[in-house]
This record gives sequence, structure tokens and C-alpha cells, in this order.
Amino acid sequence: MELRTLEYFVAVVEEESFSRAAERCRVAQPAISQQIRNLETEVGEVLFERGPRSVRLTPAGTALLPYAREAIAAVAAAKAEFAARAGVLSGELTLGSVDGVESTPLPALLGAFHRRYPAVHVRLVGGTSSVLLDRVRHGSLSAAAIAHPPGPLEPALSARTLLEDEFVAVVPAGHPGTTGAALGIETLAGATLIGYDTDSGLRPLLDAAFATAGVAFRPAYATNDVALLVALAGEGIGIAIAAGADPEIHQDPRVVAVPLTPVIAYRKILVWRRTPAPPAPLRALLSLPVETVHANSRSGRPRSSF
Repeated sequence: MELRTLEYFVAVVEEESFSRAAERCRVAQPAISQQIRNLETEVGEVLFERGPRSVRLTPAGTALLPYAREAIAAVAAAKAEFAARAGVLSGELTLGSVDGVESTPLPALLGAFHRRYPAVHVRLVGGTSSVLLDRVRHGSLSAAAIAHPPGPLEPALSARTLLEDEFVAVVPAGHPGTTGAALGIETLAGATLIGYDTDSGLRPLLDAAFATAGVAFRPAYATNDVALLVALAGEGIGIAIAAGADPEIHQDPRVVAVPLTPVIAYRKILVWRRTPAPPAPLRALLSLPVETVHANSRSGRPRSSF
């Protein structure tokens, strides 16, 4: 198997399309299609179910995927390692990122990294926390900035906290809930709620906290777009539950962010695999100092400490 063919294979998997994979790999679509057919001939099984608008992995493709990702990651790590030994750090650093990381130290961290290691190409990949975490587990991402999942991370993973924050209720200005110091979760029973969708990494935290308070968290409007959450609350549709550090909350004069009680805390973390050892570009990124941001949801201003 050729490494380039495995790269094409993984691109088709991640893009769910031969045409988008071709754009990503900067080759013509027939070239990728031919390479995949050659790979299927080599392994003796069909790797994709080809539909008119999308492609899906067959059981054979699912079996091949972790090996392909491991091979690609191993070659990239070897190239970066020997570049570092030669005194010139290069290669690629692929980072996953959920929405809202602009409120964390990640942009400043990447700025410092770029100034120190300009030859390293950094590729940013968006997605939800669960998808990005799974890609870190399988080695197709060097690391990812995500919402910390419920419960501890498995021993094979390491993490660094980027942001500590809490959820707030976003209510229209003049709403009765703005008169108190905080809004009790139990008072939201029966209210029209606006919140994160089920694929958000923050949603399980809200589900659990509301259930503990005896209130079902069933948003009438569900979206992961915080600007839309705020806009809907500003129109008086309902009460939005959102991450307090998000700047969108504090920029719309039609709404007020009110703390919740009991507090629903969450963290955003940078997570990576402990084993095998991180490649040289990731080790260089992790060697840079970073401060955790402690967001003060009550004032809407982040405060930082080392």
C-alpha cells in the first residue's frame, strides 16, 4: 500500500465525498477514484458504498481506517522528528477546534507557536467535541480544543485546561429574572428554552444538571450557533442557556446574562494522545506556556491567572 493512496482514502472518509476529497488533496477527482479502486483491488474488498451524493464506509473500509490513520501519523511524526533533530522544526500540526475557542488562550498560543516555528504548517479542523475527541483517539488529529466530556478522560489521553466557565441564562432585558442575583434552574420548568443541540459537547452537562434539579432540559429551539441563541432570546422567544464566556452574549443590548443556581460549570481543554509519544510539532506547542482563563460570567469579563 502506498502512503499517498492511504491519504486519499482517509480524505474520502473525512470529507464523505470523492469530489471534496479531491479538492482537499489538490488532485483531480478521477485520480482519487482510480487510487481507491486500486486499493480495493489490493485488499480484495469494497471499501465504500457509493451513493449519488455521499459515500459511506463498508465494514472492510471501517477495518482499514485505523491502520491508514496510524500509518499516516507515523510517517508525519518521523519526518517532523528528523527535521527537529536537524534543528529546523517543520511538518504539519493538525488541530481540532470547536466553536468558541476564541475566548480561550488557544489563538495566543498558536500565535506564539507561529512566531517561533514558522516552518510548521498548522491545519485547523472544525467539528463537535465528540467527533474531534474520537479523531484524536484514532490519531487523525494531533490534538483538539474541545469541551471536557462528562467523566474522566481515559488513561491514553492527556489534557490541559484552557478555559473554566459556567453556563448562564440569556434573557430579554427587563425580564423578571434579571432582578435577582441568580436564576434557579428549578424556576425554568415549563419555560420556553433555547439551547445547544444534542451533538454539542456541552449538551450532556446541561442535561445532567437540569435532571439533578428535577427539570427536563428540552430546548424548543436547539442550535450550536451562539449568535443565533442570543438573537432568539433577544426576540423574546424564550430563555437561552449558553456558555457565559461567549462574547456574543455580552454584545447584544437586547439581552442580559443571568447566572444560574446551582452553578453549572464546564471546561474547555486541549487534549492529545499520551501514547504513542506526541510528534515533534505537538511537543513544541505543549512546551509553550499557557494560562487558563477563568471566565467571570457575572460580569461578562474574563479574568486570567497563571
